[in-house]
Amino acid sequence: MKKCNWMRIWHRWVGALAMLAMVSLTACDDSDGYSVGDMAVDWVTVRQKGLDVCEFQADRWGKLWTAVPDGRLQHLVNGQRLILTFNPLYDNYPEGYDCSIKVLDFRKILTKRIEELTAENEEEFGNDPLIIPKDGMWIGGNCLNVVFAQPLPVEKKHRISLVRRAGSVVDAQGYLTLELRYNTFDDTTDRWMEAMVSYHLGSLLTVGEGPALKGIRVKVNAPEEGQKEWVFDFQKADSEGSESEETDPK
Repeated sequence: MKKCNWMRIWHRWVGALAMLAMVSLTACDDSDGYSVGDMAVDWVTVRQKGLDVCEFQADRWGKLWTAVPDGRLQHLVNGQRLILTFNPLYDNYPEGYDCSIKVLDFRKILTKRIEELTAENEEEFGNDPLIIPKDGMWIGGNCLNVVFAQPLPVEKKHRISLVRRAGSVVDAQGYLTLELRYNTFDDTTDRWMEAMVSYHLGSLLTVGEGPALKGIRVKVNAPEEGQKEWVFDFQKADSEGSESEETDPK
């Protein structure tokens, strides 16, 4: 990858993080009500309630209700992850919600679940190098959220998957090892873009017998360092994870 392209992606991502941090502080500190010009941004999960109204479970703002109907919402599905831009209107209204809102805009995030990795399907998942910035993977909204740099293909759609090896169990420290796999299908160009994906982690609550599940280890094949491992602790809210020492790819 050309350095200038990667730096452009990196600065855009850092800017997005700063924006989310700013609106989160606004959400926490505003005790005088909201004005028409107030705007917030958050990662949310869709809970469809009707054709043009939705309930959103936001990672920072909590449970949101769309007080203003919006025809764009009818195309959303339960469980879909979004980056939602909205006007906050009223706190704790209606009853049972943290805030009622007016939707301004949203960006759909590729939303997937954990898949099983076996000897038979391993080739399908691939293991091409994946570029993830230091703060580009975290747990929020009961999902593993990932921001990465994607080389654009000529025609084949790339595949990014969070997989669990068949037969894997929770280790003695209370962690389950997963792998983030990327498959370019040998179709790439020298043009890059930032991409995002969220993986629902609810299925891990039924891992089975063994030590209580404390968190997950996520292995990633990095371009220069080889295999890297990110560690996430479920006990920490909005866990950002930590990178362990790099190991040789297997």
